[in-house]
Amino acid sequence: MRIFHVLLMTLALFLAPAAHAQGAFVQGGPSHIAARLVAEGAAPAPGHTTAIAFDMKPAAGWHGYWENPGDAGLGMTVRWTLPKGITIGPLRYPVPRTLMIAGLMNHVYEGPYGVLATLTVAKDVKPGTPLPIRVRADWLACTDKVCVPEGADLSLDLVAGDGRLAPADRTRFDGWRMHLPRPLGTEATYAVKDGKLRLSVPFPADAAIDEKDVHLFPLAEGLARYAAPQTLVRSGDRLLIETEAAQDFKSGTAQAVLRTGDQVGFLLTARPGDVPTGGANWAAAALLALGGAILGGLLLNVMPCVFPILGLKALSLARAGGDERAVRQEAWAYAAGLVATCLALGGLLLALRAAGAAVGWAFQLQDPRIILLLLLLVTAIAFNLAGLFELSAVDAGGRLAGKGGKAGAFWTGALVAFVATPCTGPFMGAAMGAALVLPLPAALAIFAGLGFGIALPFLLLAYVPALRARLPRPGPWMMRLQRIFAVPMFVTALGLAWLLGQQRGVAGMTVGLGVALLLALLLWWLGARQHRGKAGGLAAVVAALGLLAGGIALLPTKAPAASSAEASGTVPFDEARLAALRAQRKPVFLYFTADWCLTCKANEAAAIDRPETSAAFEKAGVTVMVGDWTNADPAITRFLEEQGRSGVPLYLWYAPGREAQTLPQILTPATLTALVR
Repeated sequence: MRIFHVLLMTLALFLAPAAHAQGAFVQGGPSHIAARLVAEGAAPAPGHTTAIAFDMKPAAGWHGYWENPGDAGLGMTVRWTLPKGITIGPLRYPVPRTLMIAGLMNHVYEGPYGVLATLTVAKDVKPGTPLPIRVRADWLACTDKVCVPEGADLSLDLVAGDGRLAPADRTRFDGWRMHLPRPLGTEATYAVKDGKLRLSVPFPADAAIDEKDVHLFPLAEGLARYAAPQTLVRSGDRLLIETEAAQDFKSGTAQAVLRTGDQVGFLLTARPGDVPTGGANWAAAALLALGGAILGGLLLNVMPCVFPILGLKALSLARAGGDERAVRQEAWAYAAGLVATCLALGGLLLALRAAGAAVGWAFQLQDPRIILLLLLLVTAIAFNLAGLFELSAVDAGGRLAGKGGKAGAFWTGALVAFVATPCTGPFMGAAMGAALVLPLPAALAIFAGLGFGIALPFLLLAYVPALRARLPRPGPWMMRLQRIFAVPMFVTALGLAWLLGQQRGVAGMTVGLGVALLLALLLWWLGARQHRGKAGGLAAVVAALGLLAGGIALLPTKAPAASSAEASGTVPFDEARLAALRAQRKPVFLYFTADWCLTCKANEAAAIDRPETSAAFEKAGVTVMVGDWTNADPAITRFLEEQGRSGVPLYLWYAPGREAQTLPQILTPATLTALVR
């Protein structure tokens, strides 16, 4: 049946031109794939080239085919009628998608796409000469059930001129060019053994790709079986791809397109050669990333955005005293809260990216609604530690809804994990970047390793009595310590209110502070009832949720207009401007920051914004470019991914005529001034 399907469509296309001449396929209705022939410039200059394109728009549910259509289907054929002095190069197709139908692999386009070609005007063509371009194009339009041969006689009337391009036309063609496969500078190698094709593709180890998007499209038959599964392994600066070789495999030089993202890929040339095994290297990379995640989590315990909340657990362990069983249960409950929350955040991040969203680690802090939730939560914890009221949900070592101390420990761990993510930058950049390109089980293991690393000190205290014996005995000091820990929690709440202002302006900060004030009054009422021995916790929870909902409804929906970065001696991140500065061989210091990233702010205060750094950069003519990731910005997210990072901070130095140098994530003025000496 598969062979019959292919033969039937092939026969249909061969009969299409004759049938068209007799009107056999003229239905009087619109084509299932509408086509136009357009030019980037209406007045190409003699002796120069311009781009032309077939602007293809499939109807809903229909698709067209790549130049190698796969197991079924047919690519587009063209017959040009050109005036003297005009030549047109081969068609250049965008990176296709895969579509499996009844076991047949199709290489298709299911949405609008452009097929480009280069038009060359001879030098001896005089300006003002009409250049009528005519073409007969035939293609196949299909759904998952039926295929219809289609075609059109298309025309394009140009005039030899000055080659000037309209901005709108340039933008449209640039959009199509983005989806063309880019030539891969270094050749790939392949080997075939026992019917298995193994391909080794040079690809930078620090370049981020999504494994689910990677697919090899052979440009011609004879290399691989199209419908066979393809497996990918990263091995240093190589991508190792394994699949089934074609039954009629033909040795020699082969060309293929390697897709590395949605409609993004590379054109590669492969020759027979040695292909290393990559399983061990992949496992080593995963283990190295897991070790980095655990170490990063361990170091997070001393970060200022985590340490205040850890006071809750210190009080809990002190209250447990010598009860070995209770200490271990609480330690494991705390670890479970940390690991579960890190897995939930990591899984949500991977799911959002799989759905096409451009998000990175700590993405939740780019949402002002989450900031408002954290502001209210931290405010409640601060007043609880200050003694305004008693609430078992956040009381260190207390009970959670009557379920015992393990529940309180679990939710303390969840809270620590939720607010710790902005501080992972200095320790987790490489590990988080690896988590976005490794297979799903390995990626989730890295997120779990982060949570386990944060919990490790408390697990050690639980299982090493000698360490626990060094903790002070329970006594009045615990109440004083609890009051002291209220101070950094109030400071944290103030910082969250400031961050809300950075994201949604003065109006957003006002909403946040107003809702926090109302929450404080609510907690004061609750504390007064508790002192008289009366209940009121459930009513307070319901009212607090109402305050949160009202605050979210009142938050401004748009970020405030950004102030001009030029006035502060910096320029906002723009990839096109970066490319222009590099083309002019100007030095560029590019850094990515966010207002919720404490490491970023510390580096800016201690190194970037220092007078000696500014003077050195000004003297050397350095352009300082800033990417502000406080609010979600898909352009910044994609650029970070290209650098193998999933979050901020990131510091890049572009010396004139050289590739980017990645700087340490902890900066000093000496580090920056040394760049321009």
